[in-house]
Amino acid sequence: MTFTTAELTPRIGTEIRADKAELLSGEYAGRIRELLEQRGVLVFPKIDFDDQEQVAFTKTLGNFAPELAGEIIYKVTLDTKENKLADYLKGSLYWHIDGTMNEVPILASLLSMKQLPSSGGGDTEFCNTYAAYDDLSDEDKQAYEKLRVMHSAWNTLFYYDPEPHIDVLRGMMRIGDRELPLVWKHRSGRKSLVIGATARHVVDMDFKKSAELLVQLRHWATQPQFVYRHQWSVGDLVIWDNTGTMHRATPYDPKSGRMLHRTKLEGEEAFA
Repeated sequence: MTFTTAELTPRIGTEIRADKAELLSGEYAGRIRELLEQRGVLVFPKIDFDDQEQVAFTKTLGNFAPELAGEIIYKVTLDTKENKLADYLKGSLYWHIDGTMNEVPILASLLSMKQLPSSGGGDTEFCNTYAAYDDLSDEDKQAYEKLRVMHSAWNTLFYYDPEPHIDVLRGMMRIGDRELPLVWKHRSGRKSLVIGATARHVVDMDFKKSAELLVQLRHWATQPQFVYRHQWSVGDLVIWDNTGTMHRATPYDPKSGRMLHRTKLEGEEAFA
């Protein structure tokens, strides 16, 4: 099999078909990195990596990033029997960027589908925050580049639990807060929007105006022309550029058995 690519939508997403052994050799790593930055999301249909192969493939693309507790493979599921911290993943059902609490967010995540949900749902949607910025008016670009936004992990809690127990809220608050630019000026010269469920308020802006702006920008960035929705098959591997996209899972039953395995690439660029 040769290395072939096909665009999934005009603005985001590319399907890649290649021989598994050649992918693991790193022969195409440079090309894959280029496509990841250009297209935001890369899909390897039914490549069927096992955990060891997924880790090896991840390492061909950059520095491997273990999980906070040191795990090499992270189980993405809402089933607390499989992942004791699964409740935290309820926030994944809302548009977000991973790592907004970190000075340097992860570069990319790689997900392999192991078991489809028995009751349906559980697709994953991605939106291109580079393209969303590019299509703004010049006037809006100039205004937004001056703004800073406070991001808080605990802000996501209210999306799925409007009346949390105080201990749960305090636990989420311990993760911290971070002030970030609304527009990320990348070393490449490209710019992207930094928004999503962790975005709590625009610094030094009236509360109502701040809320209106953040909701308006979320709606703007998640318009159909900027979005790719992946309908999973067992064995699929999907990589996304965490620095230029947002993502979310579509709702599914926590008891449905949905299971994906995640690996990550260490961040290479701080928010700026």
